[in-house]
Amino acid sequence: MINVDDINLVNLDEPLHAQDMSQQIAPPGLKGLIVADTEIGSVRGTEGYYHYRQFDAVELARHHTFEAVTHLLLDGELPERGQESVMRAQLGTARRVDTAVLDALAPFARAQGLNGQATLTPMAALRAAVSLAVDDTPVIDLTPQERRQAVIRAIGTVPTILAGWHRMISGKSPLDPDPGLSHATDYLRMTTGATPNPRLARAVETYLMLTADHGFNASTFTARVAVSTGTGVSGAICAAVAALAGPLHGGAPSRVLDMLDDISDPANTESWARRQLEADRKIMGFGHAVYRAEDPRSDLLKEVATGLGGEIVERANDVEERMLAFLAGWKPNAIIVTNVEYYAAIVMHLAGIPQEMFTPTFTTSRVVGWGAHLLEQSADNKIMRPSARYTGPAPSGRPTPVPV
Repeated sequence: MINVDDINLVNLDEPLHAQDMSQQIAPPGLKGLIVADTEIGSVRGTEGYYHYRQFDAVELARHHTFEAVTHLLLDGELPERGQESVMRAQLGTARRVDTAVLDALAPFARAQGLNGQATLTPMAALRAAVSLAVDDTPVIDLTPQERRQAVIRAIGTVPTILAGWHRMISGKSPLDPDPGLSHATDYLRMTTGATPNPRLARAVETYLMLTADHGFNASTFTARVAVSTGTGVSGAICAAVAALAGPLHGGAPSRVLDMLDDISDPANTESWARRQLEADRKIMGFGHAVYRAEDPRSDLLKEVATGLGGEIVERANDVEERMLAFLAGWKPNAIIVTNVEYYAAIVMHLAGIPQEMFTPTFTTSRVVGWGAHLLEQSADNKIMRPSARYTGPAPSGRPTPVPV
């Protein structure tokens, strides 16, 4: 195991022979390796704490709005009098998507509806549509204000595209956004087809605020790598969406409901978990790459779910207690916590969001964090260009010519 403190960063200005002598091997997956400075936020995994700018992220989710958190992450400060309504209006305008964008997806949606097979996943449809709806002018050719406008556009279009795609594959027409509604409420309305109960809208808004940013996770890092090349906001967002679509990053919430269905009776928790682990399969909703104390996002979402109530909440609580007890015995030297996906799945389910839209819903929040990091990277940019260690056959000079 390599200690991060012992890793020397490579000076790319040195000649090649000097680099060969000084380069060190980073930990697998770059785990724990600091690759950039940021003022956007951080995660303190051993403390079970994370923050946006200088504010406790969980307290922001308890007491503020999605629009206020967006303003904080993009502009560096909580909105003063009148600024929150300006952000709400900006997002409301940005949610409007040209009909040609969704029309381009319509043939794929119709084909999927006819044969019942996924020709495009929601995340693949999102990548295609974002590339049409969001400015892809290289960020090096934009002013800071123009970059911010492109980011706002991306934040606004993502929920409209995702909700529109879901309705189209269900054989329904997309709903136009309502700029008079809050961002979270309008997303829920466009997805479910009805203006939601305020308690449900606030539950989803809480989830969106809790997951807007979370350190240098895989998709955020992907976004920063992409924009470091000078590419446009559209391209960088598409790259981040592709990373988030991976089930080891953003795909767990929907699988939590599958797990609860498979377990059925909480008394089956231990036997079910044992079978999973013996088959070398992951248990979704438990464990985290960073947290070694309770995931604070999960704690608040558990409160939200309990406040909404219902049989599935009681069953989830019971399964969680039994699962944690079993995992503690299975790996006594590991610290395994309930992660954000577990109760996020319950909250989204209770709010009427279909299971296949859980990861897409995550995207409607994380795009805010991506946008903040795109702006920060663009403001003081150096292209990210790490090295790789060659492990193939030893080079032997020129290849032997093939006889003609």
